[in-house]
This record gives sequence, structure tokens and C-alpha cells, in this order.
Amino acid sequence: MSATPSNPEIGQSITAAGIRTNYHDSGGAGAPVLLIHGSGPGVSAWANWRLVMPALAQQARVIAPDMVGFGYTERPQDFVYNMDAWVRQAVGLLDALGIERTDLVGNSFGGGLSLALAIAHPERVRRLVLMGSAGVSFPLTEGLDAVWGYTPSVENMRAIMDYFAFDQGLMSDDLARLRFEASIRPGFQESFAAMFPAPRQRWIEALASAEADIRALPHQALVIHGREDRVIPLATSLTLSSWIQRSQLHVYGQCGHWTQIEHAARFARLVGDFLAEAHPDEPLPLQP
Repeated sequence: MSATPSNPEIGQSITAAGIRTNYHDSGGAGAPVLLIHGSGPGVSAWANWRLVMPALAQQARVIAPDMVGFGYTERPQDFVYNMDAWVRQAVGLLDALGIERTDLVGNSFGGGLSLALAIAHPERVRRLVLMGSAGVSFPLTEGLDAVWGYTPSVENMRAIMDYFAFDQGLMSDDLARLRFEASIRPGFQESFAAMFPAPRQRWIEALASAEADIRALPHQALVIHGREDRVIPLATSLTLSSWIQRSQLHVYGQCGHWTQIEHAARFARLVGDFLAEAHPDEPLPLQP
């Protein structure tokens, strides 16, 4: 498969941990960076990262996969969606591409996945960026409940999109219809509905890593959040930044859950500068 003007969400295809995975691979110069998307209905790597991939690709090899259950990646029958499976797929993708070590950028659900990957395989991660990240416990928000509980209709898609952005000018009926149509492509809603059924607080806990494991992370980390985020509360990033010893925290004002869309140019500069600081073979510090 290859991207076409009619469907830019389709990139290249490779088998990762037994899963036929749709992914985008751009740039090529510099260290690799793996972008892991969030968990909204109809989401794909391209939909999440399209505004920042070109900028990041100027200095890095940018890889953005559709995680299993999302986008145009294979959906095996009776697949059990959980963190272990997603971590296996992400590591399998690195293995299939011959990448020993990568920078990680995780958005929301993808942040929780990035944390879990860095904890399980610290040697595979150079630097870590967590944006509006899950990965710690918090009370289920109205916004997240609406996102995970989405049932397909243009009206419901418009309603949950209103939770994502601070700037409602970014939202439109046309965009809602496009994302609705994405959410009802064959297999999309079926796998999405299977992932986060009510009661949904349990899935927040399932995406969370243990405090001791997060505190033990040796990596340099950049934690990013939108101050007005109504899906994942700002408190999660305050917690992550206090638990990760070698972390920085950046909060965007007048910004919701879509930091990489609402502040795309600023986001790309911030992340690009943070990753560019790293030595190509940046060592992990010795554990005490």
C-alpha cells in the first residue's frame, strides 16, 4: 500500500509482531522518532500527526503507525486489545524496521503506551515525549467518557470533537462529517467499541503504569499538556512531571486536548528542539 491523494491515511505496510501494520515513514536523516496516536473514534496516525510530521521529518526519520484496532492496520478476528499487545506491536515494528533505539512521542492513549514501552524496554528508547498523556490514574472525565463511548453519527462526532479543541473555530460540520465517515469504515467501529466498554474507569487503570516504575524511568522526558484539556486533565501531566526525575513540563494556555493540532508549529519546534539536544548515542544513566 502507498499513500494517495484520495487517501493519505494509507502509508506503507509491514508485519509487526504478527500484525500487518499500516505506517508512515518520512524524513530519513537523523535519529528515528516513533509517533503513537491517541484513541479517538476513526483515528489514524495520519489524522493525529499530519500537521507536525513534515516539520519533524526535516531533522529525523519520522515513523507513525496505526496501532492494532485503529486506522488501516489489520484487525485480527477475536483479537484481545490490551497494553501488552500494543507494546508488542510497537517493539515488533522497530524490529521489522531494524531500529534498535528510537525517540518516542505519545499522544493521550499513545502516551500511556509510550510509558509502558519505555518501562518494559528502556534500552529501546532514547528520549520520551508525552502529550496529554494517559499512564496514571485519574477520575474518568466527561470528555473521555464521551470519546470512548462514541456511537456513530455526525451529531455524536461533532459533540466529541467539541471536547478536543479549545478553539471551537477549528471545528466545522464538514470536519465532523469527514471524521464520522472515517469512524464507520469497515471494522473501525467494531474494534473501537470492543476496546473501552463501560464502565470505563477500568480502562484508565489498564493504561496506567505503576508509580514506582514511572519514577524509575531513566530517560530524558518532555511532558506537554493543554491547560484547557477536557479529555485528560492537566493534573496527569503535573503528576508525570513530578514522578519522572529527568523531565521538563510545558503547558500550552488556550489549548485543549489537540496540542499537536491547535499549536502545531509551536509543538513541532518544542519537540524538535528537545529531541535535537540528545547525543545520537545518548546513554541511559546508571540506576542507583
